[in-house]
Amino acid sequence: MRLVGEAELEDIAVGAAILGTGGGGDPYIGKLLAQEAVRRYGPVQMVTVDEVPDDAFVVPSAMMGAPTVMIEKLPRGTEVINAFKALGGYMGREPTHTTSIEAGGLNSTTPFVVAAQLGIPLVDADGMGRAFPEIQMIVATMHGVSATPMTLADEKGNSAVIDTIDNSWTERLARTLTVDFGATSMIALYPMTGKQVKAGAFIAGTIGLAEELGRLVRETRAAHGDPVGAVVERLNARRLFGGKVVDVARRTEAGWAKAEVRIEGSGEDAGSSLVLQIQNEHLVAIRNGEIVCSVPDLIVVMDAENGGPITTEELRYGFRVVVIGAPCAPDWRTEEGLALVGPRYFGYDIDFVPVEERFPR
Repeated sequence: MRLVGEAELEDIAVGAAILGTGGGGDPYIGKLLAQEAVRRYGPVQMVTVDEVPDDAFVVPSAMMGAPTVMIEKLPRGTEVINAFKALGGYMGREPTHTTSIEAGGLNSTTPFVVAAQLGIPLVDADGMGRAFPEIQMIVATMHGVSATPMTLADEKGNSAVIDTIDNSWTERLARTLTVDFGATSMIALYPMTGKQVKAGAFIAGTIGLAEELGRLVRETRAAHGDPVGAVVERLNARRLFGGKVVDVARRTEAGWAKAEVRIEGSGEDAGSSLVLQIQNEHLVAIRNGEIVCSVPDLIVVMDAENGGPITTEELRYGFRVVVIGAPCAPDWRTEEGLALVGPRYFGYDIDFVPVEERFPR
């Protein structure tokens, strides 16, 4: 167990935005909410998966919806507490721990608000090892853990509890509610025991990794080094492309932020182009008509000058970027994992090929 304060949250927000493959919500907003909670209530106790008692009642907390909408419709900070308390009340048991549903900007720091305000520990883990757009896309689904009961709350004071027959139905019904809430909601879901967490239902150490990545970017930048190169080395990633964003076509559809981004190459990539296709997160990277990286591997866009991660809602014309591809958690490369989050699920008629096979060293 160790304490996490405002300074650590700075690094966690940056690292989570790297792991989030462009999604998970605005890391700046999430960081501010978490830091304010820490200032008011004190540092958060972060425990490892091994430190969680078997009979603990662990409830992840998160944001659901379109990240582009979150920028304009800022949360009050009370919504996630309302959702979290409502789930405990519905189940007749107070949660003992919280954790992150995904490694993504806002959703890696949102649980710190809950942990600080309610005085409960946060588990150093997440459900994906990255960010994905749909609720059932979580390792816990492969371990037979139900997403429901699930609670949702909005900034107007509305809340809802749903209980579904499977996790795909949870996504379907929760998405409809979230759209009616204004395309974003705060949620509590996947209630589980400490024993289930330790059995592999969540990926251990993700928040610690996010903090390490954020610190790596900060320290490398301060030493006038290459932050992008440092992240590539740490994640055993591959540099996919470098250039200038020349077109961004966005739309908000059915509660998701969808987009297509075109990047014209520069330097060693001059004369080539890269297209990124997005559903909250980067799904595929297509270079000169050929897919060079796809889900479930991580596609990360970083600022070419300072190495900072750029989320999908932040991408703009003129940004000079480097795109990297990193291996996903091993769970996603199984047959069951690819059925949940592979390229064919998202409508791409291709087989998944690991990024390290596309770009052997």
